Amino acid sequence: MFETLIEKLNNDTYITLETTPGHSPLFAPTIEKIAELELDKYVDGFSTTDNPLAKLKYNALFAAKMLQDRFNKPVIATMAMRDRNKIALQSDLLGANEVDIRAILALTGDPATMSDQPHTKGVFEGDSTLLLDIISAFNAGMDYAGKPLKHQPKEISAFAVVNSYAKNPKTLQKKIQKKIKHGAIGIITQPVYDLESAKLLLELRDNANAECCPDKKKAELIFGIFPITKLRTAHLVRETSHSK
Repeated sequence: MFETLIEKLNNDTYITLETTPGHSPLFAPTIEKIAELELDKYVDGFSTTDNPLAKLKYNALFAAKMLQDRFNKPVIATMAMRDRNKIALQSDLLGANEVDIRAILALTGDPATMSDQPHTKGVFEGDSTLLLDIISAFNAGMDYAGKPLKHQPKEISAFAVVNSYAKNPKTLQKKIQKKIKHGAIGIITQPVYDLESAKLLLELRDNANAECCPDKKKAELIFGIFPITKLRTAHLVRETSHSK
């Protein structure tokens, strides 16, 4: 399953559908809606978000498992540094590995001050590169402390994100380069709405690959797409594009 996704990432095109688990103990209604609309027939896989905007939601790893079981398609599960320390991150990865959740999108996470839960504090033991390093350690058969794991984990594919627009392209390239250096095989952009920005991002990705690891496997760029369905969203897109 994951091998097909990585093959498409490196040599073809693919599309995944992002799902945001709800503020509910049930994810099944979302799955049934996907099935009802037959959305699974139009995508190569899915992704699950991890408490976006620091708002309490159903667990992204459990949601990913349910999606994979129902549709037999790979899921990229998001994990945010905001809510877990190194022990919790590794524990979640160990459990996810056995049930074949092995594509992980590493995020630093939105600030805890945005949360809908009173007096919430962020953990933030590091940014997303710490999780990328943990994944690299797992793929080498050890935990982050360098202790060999009792059993070799199945290969984990690491993904990261990057802004689509930036006032300073050199800064954006450095961020892409840093995530590639720490093991990301796919760099997912925030939504892109114009061709020139897409061309620039591809150029920055190529430069980052060349600077970071010319003799190693290249990281691919994955464009984010978000349909504009509201006037307010259109205004936000326009403001973001003009401020780049």
